[in-house]
Amino acid sequence: MLSAMDRISTFFAMGGYAAYVWPAFAIAAVVMVVLVIATLQTLRRREREIADLIKGRPQRPGPR
Repeated sequence: MLSAMDRISTFFAMGGYAAYVWPAFAIAAVVMVVLVIATLQTLRRREREIADLIKGRPQRPGPR
């Protein structure tokens, strides 16, 4: 029977494919974080634009 450390080591080795699996997980995680940040920035910018329109002020020119 395998000890707990052997089971953990076997899991992280991913059957010999760890060199491919873990970087793929890391890249996917980075992409998802970037998408969340970009989405939140766009949301805040659009909320400011809507608030400006509601107040009747002219729209601020800004980067798009």
